[in-house]
Amino acid sequence: MHIDRTGLLRQLDDAHQRTLELLQGLEGEQLMGPMLAIVNPLLWEVGHVAWFHERWILRHLDGHSSFLPHADELYDSSNVAHDTRWNLPLPSLADTVEYMDRVHGALIQRLDHEPSEAERYFYQLTVFHEDMHTEALVYTRQTLGYPAPCFAGQAGPAEAGGALPGDVTIPGGTLWLGANPDQGFVFDNEKWAHPVQIAPFRMARAPVTNAEYRRFVDAGGYGRREYWSDEGWAWREHAGLQAPVYWRPVDGDWEARRFDRWEPLAPHQPVTHVSWHEAQAYCRWAHRRLPTEAEWEMAAATEPQGHAVSAEKRRYPWGSAPPRAGRANLDGDHGGCVDVAARPEGDSAHGCRQLLGNVWEWTVSDFQPYPGFAPDPYEDYSQPWFGSRKVLRGGAWATRSRLLWNTWRNFFPPDRNDVIAGFRTCAPDRPVRERKG
Repeated sequence: MHIDRTGLLRQLDDAHQRTLELLQGLEGEQLMGPMLAIVNPLLWEVGHVAWFHERWILRHLDGHSSFLPHADELYDSSNVAHDTRWNLPLPSLADTVEYMDRVHGALIQRLDHEPSEAERYFYQLTVFHEDMHTEALVYTRQTLGYPAPCFAGQAGPAEAGGALPGDVTIPGGTLWLGANPDQGFVFDNEKWAHPVQIAPFRMARAPVTNAEYRRFVDAGGYGRREYWSDEGWAWREHAGLQAPVYWRPVDGDWEARRFDRWEPLAPHQPVTHVSWHEAQAYCRWAHRRLPTEAEWEMAAATEPQGHAVSAEKRRYPWGSAPPRAGRANLDGDHGGCVDVAARPEGDSAHGCRQLLGNVWEWTVSDFQPYPGFAPDPYEDYSQPWFGSRKVLRGGAWATRSRLLWNTWRNFFPPDRNDVIAGFRTCAPDRPVRERKG
């Protein structure tokens, strides 16, 4: 899917506006925040986004010098160590926004023609990079307990949908895992489609809900060593958790913190902000398992054909039409999750719901390169992280809809619980004994 000049200009403006919206209401120390491994200073992050646009378009394509003296020393994330970013001589908020606006204006001014293939690639790369950082800014506001962001055109509270229990049966067969060259822009870690044999399996129609996960918590799952891997147990003990990070018990019930407010736990929304370790522990307790990323992609992208699946893949779970509100909860439209039974128009051909949007879904798979991997021009996007992270699929409510398609791979360390991540489960590969206790 190729995008023209008008589409690129629209995306540039929209991404820029979203970044500015995520700064609204914050000032002083909030723009820096505490030094934590899982966040960046907000003031640094928005300057880095502007620098990335300038680096790959104005400087890489056009050979211009930076608008900001010493910009590389401030914002080059490949060379500026994370823990030093709080001690840099960063420009003020006003000067940072001025830098952002100046870069943004130059990007628009130079695009006075239909873009070449190279221009189109780097414009989309930098827009998608900004989209990833605006989602990270949502995580930061949640982590630090800042007020919820408010986006232009944001809808009211989401409609109720309830639960969606049960599994679907997926017949298995050969999946061409990964992207094809005719898809248009894709990231280097999606290249290229290669055959993977998958046995028939059963997958949950929806992600695990708060109510389902609560049963694990109430059963003492966080204190039961047998449900946790050695690494997972060590992580849980170090974190001191007896429930997901943003849950607290209140009068025999549970509340969850949403940005700066505590709210009753929404039973039919997907559990979020759980690590891969927590997802694995729940699966052991429930006698279930996480899907592989190939199984997830088969569930999302293929169609059943008798006792096998189609060779052709869909771009989105529902087909080729782009995401919209009735199909997927994306773009921050409701400021949070919706019930797992909502958005039936977004069902995959196999009957799974919300494979895109609402909550990122952990898979069991390690983040590894596909056969024949070669890095794209931004070499540090994927290559440094192979082997140290787990794959997530599907996107969350804060993910931009233009950023997602069925072959898109996200990746985080297994201990990260600040991400808007949950999981859906698969039936075990063989019978298990009835759970006791």
